[in-house]
Amino acid sequence: MSEGKDDLHTTSVKDVKQLGTFAAIASLSYVFWVCGGMEMVERLAFYGTRQVAGLYGTDAASNGGLGLVEAQVGIIMSVWVIVQTFVPVFTGGISDRIGYKETIFASTVVKIAGYLLMGLFPTFWGFMAGAVVLAFGTGIFKPGIQGTIVKATNRQNSSIAWGVFYQTVNIGGFLGPVVAAYMRQLEWAYVFYACAAIISLNFLLLMTYKEVDKDDRLAHRAKVKSGEITEKPLWRDSLSELANPVLIWYIVLFSGFWFMLYIFWDIGPLFFRDWVDTSVIVRDVWGDAGPSDFAIRFFAMNNEGTRIMPEGMVNLNSLLIMLTCFLVAGFGARFKAANVMAVGTFCASGALVIFGGFNYAWLIVLGIVSFSIGEMLAAPKASEYIGNIAPPQKKAMYLGFSQLPLAIGWMSEGFIGFYLYGELASKEQISRKLLLTHDLSAEQIAAVPNGEAFQKLVDVTGQSAEMLTQQLYAANNIGAVWYLMASVGIVSAVGLYAYGKWTYRIAMIKEEEATV
Repeated sequence: MSEGKDDLHTTSVKDVKQLGTFAAIASLSYVFWVCGGMEMVERLAFYGTRQVAGLYGTDAASNGGLGLVEAQVGIIMSVWVIVQTFVPVFTGGISDRIGYKETIFASTVVKIAGYLLMGLFPTFWGFMAGAVVLAFGTGIFKPGIQGTIVKATNRQNSSIAWGVFYQTVNIGGFLGPVVAAYMRQLEWAYVFYACAAIISLNFLLLMTYKEVDKDDRLAHRAKVKSGEITEKPLWRDSLSELANPVLIWYIVLFSGFWFMLYIFWDIGPLFFRDWVDTSVIVRDVWGDAGPSDFAIRFFAMNNEGTRIMPEGMVNLNSLLIMLTCFLVAGFGARFKAANVMAVGTFCASGALVIFGGFNYAWLIVLGIVSFSIGEMLAAPKASEYIGNIAPPQKKAMYLGFSQLPLAIGWMSEGFIGFYLYGELASKEQISRKLLLTHDLSAEQIAAVPNGEAFQKLVDVTGQSAEMLTQQLYAANNIGAVWYLMASVGIVSAVGLYAYGKWTYRIAMIKEEEATV
């Protein structure tokens, strides 16, 4: 076993005394904050598109959407995740070899092209092409940014650093859907053009970026070039590192968390749109007239200020993380990484159980709060964990590996989630089945454009949309989708707890052997 792999067994669970929350924040370098700014801009653009992709895909063509069924959107999402998550597995090491700044610049150019394709070609294949290009750009962006974060921090401030980094990420994650919600009410294409303009701001931030340990990287490359150090081909080196059992089990178990995260982001907006009456929240907080302040409506509501937009509900998650993640990360710094990841995954699972049992708006808010706490515990700790176990010259490579559990979770959800929602919980599909009982022929129902079946059912029955929604929810087991998804997270949480005990035991054995 190589030296790097020995380190993998021991450093991942070694207890290192962390600085206090504010002392750790004060110790972070300007390069860390530049990276946080670039990630914030990148996430603002990315989530401006990503969080409304399902809504765009299933929206009626008459509204400017693609008019697709859920399973078709699932195909696009599956291809998207395959490209975005597997590219950095084999190209993350490129950042270690040619430079982080260079790959960040290239990724920004590629991502601009992806957004423009989405806006210019509003078809299934146009959106698919844009998603693939955008995914490729994202895949080569993350290793360089996250590799810099690892090198710009140390074991005494890494927990807080990743918490703060995740917090800055969610500033972008919060603002992106806000911009998208406003733009899509004007025209869907404006969403993608706005995201292309936003990501261009990273060219300005990149001018202030300075690669950490660049001299060490160049010295290492010089030794490789002279033959003093023999280096495997990148693909073979990556596969060699991936063979380590500790890394393999991390990838398998933590994929359950990412599965739930993407269920929340992808299926959440559809569920909130179809079944949750968010006007209750508006009336309870601001009265029947709603808020008079345009700024409040802009950040979460429809233009009339009468209801919370579906992406506004999901965006509560980013708002909570944006405001409190450093506090939760400070709490999590006191405990072993695997245990914190297990607790976070369990909290997220509990949120999905709440979604399955209720569609009352305020209980949905409670579920989102539970999910957000779980995410703040698990996601930053996972990044810290994978960065700390990485060998010095392979930080970006290992941060590329961190995309593998995301890949497994997102790929599993990308098709399964949309397919199951379409089969079990989609208001559109349920409405189509019910139209058969109202003297409409199969040909007449097939002629109803995708996204307009529920409105057709409203017209046929003469009932209000609100009353009909309540009847459909009561008559169908909508929560079954969420219960199925929550079970995945519960299994993962138990597995992560056992994984923590296993890796800690391995580390103790290694330390005992080292002292003999």
